[in-house]
Amino acid sequence: MEEEELDGPNTSSEKRYFPESLDSSDGDEEGILACEDLELNPFDGLPYSSRYYKLLKEREALPIWKEKYSFMENLLQNQIVVISGDAKCGRSSQVPQWCAEYCLSIHYQHGGVACTQAHKQTAVQLALRVADEMDVNIGHEVGYVIPFENCCSSETILRYCTDDMLQREMMSNPFLGSYGVIILDDTHERSIATDVLLGLLKDVLLARPELKLIINSSPSLISKLSSYYGNVPVIEVRNARPVEVVYRSGAQEDPLQSVSRLIFEIHRSGEKGDIVAFLACEQDIEKAYEIVCQEGSNSNPDLGELVVVPLYPKEKCALFRPNDETEKRCQAHQRRVVLTASSGESLIWSSTVQFVIDVGVERRKVYNPRIRASSLVMQPISQSQAETRKQILGPSSSGKLFCLYSEDFVSKDMQPLKAAEMQEANLTSTVLFMKRIDIAGLGHCDFMSRPAPESLMQALEDLDYLAALDNDGNLSEFGIIMSEFPLEPQLSKSVLASCEFDCVDEMLTIAAMVTAPNCFSRLPRGAEEAALTCWKTFLHPEGDHFTLINIYKAYQDTTLNSTSEHCVEKWCHDYFLNCSALRMADVIRAELLEIIKRIELPYAEPAFGSKENTLNIKKALLSGHFMQIARDVDGSGNYLMLTHKQVAQLHPLSGYSITKTTPEWVLFHEFSISDNNYITVTSETSPELFMQLAPQYYFSNLPPSESKDILQQVMDGLSPNSTMKKEQKACEKCPETTEQRCTLQ
Repeated sequence: MEEEELDGPNTSSEKRYFPESLDSSDGDEEGILACEDLELNPFDGLPYSSRYYKLLKEREALPIWKEKYSFMENLLQNQIVVISGDAKCGRSSQVPQWCAEYCLSIHYQHGGVACTQAHKQTAVQLALRVADEMDVNIGHEVGYVIPFENCCSSETILRYCTDDMLQREMMSNPFLGSYGVIILDDTHERSIATDVLLGLLKDVLLARPELKLIINSSPSLISKLSSYYGNVPVIEVRNARPVEVVYRSGAQEDPLQSVSRLIFEIHRSGEKGDIVAFLACEQDIEKAYEIVCQEGSNSNPDLGELVVVPLYPKEKCALFRPNDETEKRCQAHQRRVVLTASSGESLIWSSTVQFVIDVGVERRKVYNPRIRASSLVMQPISQSQAETRKQILGPSSSGKLFCLYSEDFVSKDMQPLKAAEMQEANLTSTVLFMKRIDIAGLGHCDFMSRPAPESLMQALEDLDYLAALDNDGNLSEFGIIMSEFPLEPQLSKSVLASCEFDCVDEMLTIAAMVTAPNCFSRLPRGAEEAALTCWKTFLHPEGDHFTLINIYKAYQDTTLNSTSEHCVEKWCHDYFLNCSALRMADVIRAELLEIIKRIELPYAEPAFGSKENTLNIKKALLSGHFMQIARDVDGSGNYLMLTHKQVAQLHPLSGYSITKTTPEWVLFHEFSISDNNYITVTSETSPELFMQLAPQYYFSNLPPSESKDILQQVMDGLSPNSTMKKEQKACEKCPETTEQRCTLQ
């Protein structure tokens, strides 16, 4: 991913032409694409604006522009073309436009263009930029599709989308028949969806000889891609810029202190340019933000204002791309310091960055299929990531890269390439997708990096527990419906179970809230007490899932009763809630409701607050999350997982932590092994409910433990807490219940 250089030298106007060999139109129409300096835009038939010609000069200054003719010739003569180029060469914005010109030249007889991105922020911003460069309207000729947001129409010929959205499209359109060209961008990011697409498109290309595949990547991955796809043409885009690299010498310091010290040394030096610092994780971004803001307030005002910009890659944050006016103003009065972490490289779109600070390590989430949990592991970044960070530096003059590690560290500790996400993540959703598109023998799929066999086995086992597979290992009818929802399989199962338990309305809210970003705002230092006081108003005694419903309902009520969006934002600010996260939850919920209606599932009227509804919500949650149960083994909040011997604590923002209560049995949404082993989004459950709703063979496969013994006693009707006596008394009062319970047993 890269940003076009906005200050490139002026060059002559574009020759908008296809080589004659590329023009498959009839002789009567050859003037449409072969003439120079077209006055009419061939994509919408309207005259070009003056802005088009201004942006054209900037495009012609990009390194990729010199390769246009070579690319067009290769596109015509080959089915697959690989483009090797570093950041800011222009490949993500220019190549899709050239492919759109190709599709136009053959009258869209094979479809339009789809260009994938690893990050939704970049998909949106690229679509906006390219629509501007092509002089067309966003949402018409050029559009974008990201999770839970579609800005396209029937007129769209160039569609930017996240890789996972193109993957989902293959469920209903396995051969991608609506596209004539597929562009896989940022393949070096090695996301699961991109690796899956790389594998599946091999078969699609055989079935559709007319389909073209363009693969954009950094130079580091080219040799691997070439061996994976065979003898395919590679276009190399060179973009050499002078960069001074300064490596650490001497003893290792605290990374945060080193980053802070370097920032202020640069600031005091008086050298112009913005600073980008790559830290290990989001927690480090928060700590560094506090340190730099505090020290910056005491710095000499004559040096100019130091503006600190935290950029969280995993959140839907704005890109760092100031506009022209802001950049001119800031060059004289301000210096911006961007604090980000891994995957933040693609979010830096400013040409004013002259200093990059790299700590050289990252905190990665690595999934362990044996214990069904992720570990947060601190490890070195790859050599390719380090090279990408160097390419962020602006082109106007030589920049400086400060590496807080030695050259020996690069050669001895850094791997050449970034690890494929497929080898480190939970594959349950991926296997569900592969089963949906009827791929057999998953262990033999031709992935560029094969997943570990135990990860595939664990994913298949989980899908079997969730009743998504039939006896032959194919998707069951239940599994087919589960795959319709853009949710984790466990959450999809809970949504489907809620149809049986008459609590769909409430379950959709829970699913939307846990899928959206965290609804609680990041707290500035000193605001903790005030925030907790506000959040206590939403707490529900039955657990965090119910608290999320309270928060969403309060947000909805505020939205309905407010006269403007500003009032809603103020309400969120006053209650320390993340307004954009709640908006996203609203959008997700609307899409889930649409799916429920489309496949005609039963939808009961909301009844939140009644005892029966509370029990039904717990049943629906447990139907999908029976593998995420923990028990307080000592009465002091040390929760032991049922599936393994890991111990965890309730998250500090859990309602139970705030009210200082510790239920014995809880159902949780997520658990990660880190410095603080927290289970997040927890609600109380009971062994009786577990035995009623968990599959018998899942219970049989649980490892021996005290918790399993308790569950066995419940199943045998011998609860240690005299549950049987209480039930007998209840049965005497209600003979109908006795008869019904006997039937269930």
